[in-house]
Amino acid sequence: MYKKIVIVFEGIESSGKTFHSHYVSKYLKKKKIDHILLREPGGSRNSEKIRKLLFNDKSYFNKKTDLLLYMASRSENMIRLKEYYKKKIILIDRFTDSTIAYQHYGQGLNLNLINDINKYLLEKFKVDFTFLNVVNKKNMIKRLKKRKRLNRYDKFDNNFYKKVQNGFIKIAKKTKKKYQIIDSNLDIDLNKKIIIEKINKLIK
Repeated sequence: MYKKIVIVFEGIESSGKTFHSHYVSKYLKKKKIDHILLREPGGSRNSEKIRKLLFNDKSYFNKKTDLLLYMASRSENMIRLKEYYKKKIILIDRFTDSTIAYQHYGQGLNLNLINDINKYLLEKFKVDFTFLNVVNKKNMIKRLKKRKRLNRYDKFDNNFYKKVQNGFIKIAKKTKKKYQIIDSNLDIDLNKKIIIEKINKLIK
């Protein structure tokens, strides 16, 4: 038997979080271990509709509207997440810490407000472990240039991404036992090995 835990992959743009979340999902599928993988924003029909609004280049929402749209997307996802909580391994590409890092540390919105809304939405749902992928400015820019399409969150200035990543690191330092920082500037195969080794320990 394996533990039905919640594992989140966090990080700024081009940090490798999406790649590693999908890699872990493929690994678990190969091992025939029951799990679900979803992303935020997105992850369910209504959440994906909100994602299109948030990332559309023609969208010009103020930062408070952005926050509320992210929370609305999460509210839709929580229906599915609570259904599988403690029944399957749950992998999430971005979650509550992204809201804190981007909307509080990046955009200066009230942290208590963000925490209060998250508590209201999550209720008893808890994250067991988080992989925080960090990347330097040079590699982030290099990887973004390779993307065929960029959304509006791929186009902020470097100072914004620096504030967000530093915010993530501050969050990680507060909960060391439930966080592992992955240096995405290192060899990708090395990081895959590190993450899978940790996954195996977490679910046993």
